[in-house]
Amino acid sequence: MSTEVLQQTKETQLTGNKQFYIESYGCAMNFSDSEIIGSIMAEHGYGHTNDEFDADVIFLNTCAIRENAEKTIRDRLKHLRLNKKKNSDLIIGVLGCMAERLKTKLLEEEKLVDVVVGPDAYRDLPKLVAEVEEGNRAINVLLSREETYAEISPMRLNTNGVSAFISIMRGCDNMCSFCVVPFTRGRERSRDPESIVAEAKTLSEAGYKEVTLLGQNVDSYLWFGGGPKVEFKNADDSTKANAVTFAKLLEMVAKVDPNMRVRFSTSHPKDICDDVLYTMCKYDNICKYIHLPAQSGNTRVLEIMNRTYTREWYLDKVKRIREIIPECGISCDIIAGFCSETEEEHQDTLSLMQQSRFDFSYMYKYSERPGTLAAKKMEDDVPEEVKSRRLTEIIQLQNELSLQNNSAYIGKTVRVLADSLSKKSDQDLSGRNDQNIKVVFPKGEHKIGDYVDVLIERVTVTTLIGKAIN
Repeated sequence: MSTEVLQQTKETQLTGNKQFYIESYGCAMNFSDSEIIGSIMAEHGYGHTNDEFDADVIFLNTCAIRENAEKTIRDRLKHLRLNKKKNSDLIIGVLGCMAERLKTKLLEEEKLVDVVVGPDAYRDLPKLVAEVEEGNRAINVLLSREETYAEISPMRLNTNGVSAFISIMRGCDNMCSFCVVPFTRGRERSRDPESIVAEAKTLSEAGYKEVTLLGQNVDSYLWFGGGPKVEFKNADDSTKANAVTFAKLLEMVAKVDPNMRVRFSTSHPKDICDDVLYTMCKYDNICKYIHLPAQSGNTRVLEIMNRTYTREWYLDKVKRIREIIPECGISCDIIAGFCSETEEEHQDTLSLMQQSRFDFSYMYKYSERPGTLAAKKMEDDVPEEVKSRRLTEIIQLQNELSLQNNSAYIGKTVRVLADSLSKKSDQDLSGRNDQNIKVVFPKGEHKIGDYVDVLIERVTVTTLIGKAIN
């Protein structure tokens, strides 16, 4: 996912003697975590503010997946330190993946922050802030095998009142050689399904029209009364028969409200099974869209990435998705210039894109992350200019595919959930169709939160443009 600031845009009704301000960077999981942090702080008497200059505590909820993400956060921290000249009591905290990766370095060597807290230690935040108020610096970056924050009702900080995230699991067991997530977010653990369904019901009753189920590896969700998956392998037949898989959970959430859309992200290709696909078909309110990161189109590169599948297997999975759900939208993650990637292997990625015809992709140059298997055992040997050129070719091809795919919608009618005003005109509404493609249309009598049937008249690489017909 792109690393961009998700500024909180809606004031809460909670107030307190002291106020916190929070910025989230990176993936949707970070945004979801910020809502959990908000609830924890509110429970301990803190109010939320959208103005950093009104805040007694400023949190940056950070991303460490690429070097550029960390540079952005360091630059922001240096800017925030200037705020301390105006407010010497201001407390600055780094939370999330960058906190977990760098740990005490942020406190002791760089002295940019007062509090450092990893993704599994947010319950400790009020206590740690109190320690700083007493003149200390504070840190908790312990990872957990159990923490899911299941019983915490998130404070909807950046809400349009239409769409919301529901975190269903945390961590990742896949150990891809390029990825820092298993080291910053720990091992996989799933949240109990009853609390997930209860959160979906609460959102439905509050008028939300769409929920997105979140996890680092969402389709590997598994609940059998708790415990790691290694225990499940040795469980008896009754336990296995009664386990809640991702397909079952998806059905449970879809049944909460047939008028509330259900999405999910992110999927690992190895875990998208037929049961999930058939469940998507069964319920109209489950959006027909899958984010299916390939990372590379070459089998040798996939092997050294430890992706656990081949090029042929991936293409068969795309084919299977389209056999069961012909109208399914598919997007992808792609890395250009991974360790030892040859020109021929780069061409394999381009041909995989052509055969899969992704609706859109998140595309990056390889960025070595300290602590990963690739950083320890592989040489980052593809020259930077080669990485840049390959990335440009990947982006150009994806733009062509996106425009071709979008053009096929011209003359067709799509159902859109309006979730915001268009960025270009407050006379237009913006939303997404079932396949997660952005749609813009004149507002007319419609409002944010409406389902609208839109006749598509023209398109761009990223957007369908049309008029409401209902």
